[in-house]
Amino acid sequence: MGSLSSKITRSSKMASSQDIQQFIKQAISQDKVVVFSKSYCPYCTMAKEVFSKVKQPIKVYELDERDDGSEIQENLASITGFRTVPQVFINGNCVGGGSDVKALHASGKLEPMLIG
Repeated sequence: MGSLSSKITRSSKMASSQDIQQFIKQAISQDKVVVFSKSYCPYCTMAKEVFSKVKQPIKVYELDERDDGSEIQENLASITGFRTVPQVFINGNCVGGGSDVKALHASGKLEPMLIG
């Protein structure tokens, strides 16, 4: 019960869109692979499993577990042009979602993107 009340309190202090966009830019520049995900999403699980198979460490932001998750998702849409999750970034570039990552892996194009 305590976590629900603190969640409401924290969410009343909304970050500005500019703050959220700065957070996203910083997040995708700090790690080779960043996944904006939702914990219950099967496509998100698909993307994370591909990186697990190739033994690539990833930074995951579970948007459904964050107070600012919906704001992050809205700002991602303005950056990438799509609102769905997962949104996967490799070396700061959006490569798409779960099906896209799976297709990159199946075609042999994913691993070369992870080198360097």
